[in-house]
Amino acid sequence: MPVTAPLPLVKRVSPRTWIVLVWCASTLFTLLTTFRLPGETEPEEWGTAQLYRWDGLLFHVVSALMALYGAVLLRRRPLCALALLILASICEAVTIGVSELPMAQYLAPILALYFIAAAAPRRTSVLALVLGVGALVAYIATRLLSGWAVGMSAELAVVLVSVISWLLGDSALQARVHAERLSAQASAQAVTAERLRIAREMHDTVAHSIGIIALQAGAAARVTATQPDAAREAMRAVETTGRETLAGLRRMLVALRAADAGHGDGTAAEARPAGLADVDRLAAATTAAGVRVEVRWLGEPRRLPPDIDLSAFRIIQESVTNVVRHSGTHACRVTVDYGEDDISLEVTDDGRGHGTSTDTGFGLAGMRERVALLHGRFSAEPRPEGGFRVAARLPVPVSVR
Repeated sequence: MPVTAPLPLVKRVSPRTWIVLVWCASTLFTLLTTFRLPGETEPEEWGTAQLYRWDGLLFHVVSALMALYGAVLLRRRPLCALALLILASICEAVTIGVSELPMAQYLAPILALYFIAAAAPRRTSVLALVLGVGALVAYIATRLLSGWAVGMSAELAVVLVSVISWLLGDSALQARVHAERLSAQASAQAVTAERLRIAREMHDTVAHSIGIIALQAGAAARVTATQPDAAREAMRAVETTGRETLAGLRRMLVALRAADAGHGDGTAAEARPAGLADVDRLAAATTAAGVRVEVRWLGEPRRLPPDIDLSAFRIIQESVTNVVRHSGTHACRVTVDYGEDDISLEVTDDGRGHGTSTDTGFGLAGMRERVALLHGRFSAEPRPEGGFRVAARLPVPVSVR
């Protein structure tokens, strides 16, 4: 049977209110036992003489006041509150002619033991258990030393229930501590994962830009003497790429700081996550740097979840960066195919191959990790006809197909 959530009213009731309600119910039940109820030949308990006199009423009033004050002190001074509740139970039991402290009359201290064990430090909760059980032992010892009858079986049952109540409260405390520990670990893992994601994003951005800058700077160095205009254009491209990279990093850091502060000032919106919409801009920048990128779109483009959209762009960006840095060719082809239930990516070139030289943990390994996290398929291998091929297939959730 599934566990249902507690009612809002139950969740709003405080421990002190529960103590008062249980005290009233247990007192009423104890008084009812002094009457012959329907189906009984005689009352379950016999009231003493003072139950019907002014001093009996005084005992009721005093015990009720002690119970009420004990409930008020439960959160601030739990041991004092428990002591008052135990005294109130003993005073109330005096008005009935019994040889033991009734279970019903001891319900308020038993419930207090649960709340103390569930919320107080371990030392306080252990002292509360000693106080709750010790009071019962002292009550029994006093009656034995006085030569009065003792309902030993009933008192042992009260002791057993008191210990069980404390154990339940202690279990609730341990469960809460364990849940908080798991929550803290999950938060720490989330922070670590976010830092790794940011590190990958910054690596992808910087690595691609540095590759373009290195290519342009090399071209400028080769034609400085013979083609000064081309050299100036290459250096302008280096300057533009460097400024764009710095601006992107600055937007990312500003967005992170705004997120940490818990509010946005409009700047964070500028740090829009990259996606497949930026592939044409990537191709144009790489082509301007000297490596022509041909982009082919297949299928019907549609909006993708942010994680899939970002991962698809990063896979293409990293693959193109590898072509620029390691393939030794001047052209590559990017294919983006929107299928019915997935999106397929392919980056091919005719260079000398670059699989082993770039698998440093941030290149092919990083792409493989992204695809694995999205439950897709990834391959990166030399082509039989020469060159290198990177292919990835990312499944698209049914809800966005």
